[in-house]
Order: sequence, then C-alpha cells, then structure tokens
Amino acid sequence: MSTKFESVEDDAGKVTRYVRHANGGGYVSPGAVVAESARIGPMSYVEHGAVVGAGCRIGHGSWIDREAKVGPRTVIGDGVRVGRGTVIGNRANIGSHSRIGSGVLIGHGVHLHSDTTIPDGGERVQGTRPAVTPAKSRQHRRPTRGMAA
Repeated sequence: MSTKFESVEDDAGKVTRYVRHANGGGYVSPGAVVAESARIGPMSYVEHGAVVGAGCRIGHGSWIDREAKVGPRTVIGDGVRVGRGTVIGNRANIGSHSRIGSGVLIGHGVHLHSDTTIPDGGERVQGTRPAVTPAKSRQHRRPTRGMAA
C-alpha cells in the first residue's frame, strides 16, 4: 500500500506535504512520529519532528509545532496551539483554544483550563491544575451532645 501525500500551501506560498492520520484524519508531517492509537482530529496538524504518544487525542483544528512532544494518553482540546519544542507529560489535559508557547514543560497529569495562555520561554507547569474549579464544599457541623454552650 502506498502512502498518499496531501499538499498544503501556507499564506507565504510555501507548500508542505502531509499524510492523513488513519485515526481521525488530521495532517501529519512525514517527519513526525504519531502512535497508531492516537486520534488526530480533522484539520489538525502535527509538524516535522513532533512526537505524539499512544492513546492521545488531539482535537479539531489543533496544531502541534516542530519538535514538540506529547506524552501518552494526553488530551488536547480543539483549536490548541502547542509551540515548538514544548514537552507535555503523560495523561495531561489541555483545554480547548489554549496557547502553549515554545519551549514550555508541562508535567504529567496537569490539567489546564480552556483558553489558557502560557508564554514562550520554558515555563514549567507542574502538579495538578483542575480542568474545572471544584465548588466549595459545604461543611456540616454535627451538634455537640451533652456540652453546654
């Protein structure tokens, strides 16, 4: 079976060839490494040198720039830009329409809200940041028995 390339021309007139990913139909550069079990959404681009791990889901219209690495089982929402050389750990969740700059390190299991912007420059995002801010829990106090106020 031969590989079918599709050519895409950018605004500057540069033509780049891509292969459609079998799972989702997104565009993958021949120099990128994308696991077969990853889902690359339609109109998403994975550029040359990028690595997308097993079980990842890349949403519609997202862009994974050159040399970026996306760990296994990471979910990237719709319309997300992941900058050049950025590393995203395993099981991370990046909300839709977020902008992650170049050279950023996002740790394992980190959850970022939709519309998050992280600038260029190697900022490290560690720990868990919930995708949804939990509602304040109500504290119920048990009445004290046998004690006078």
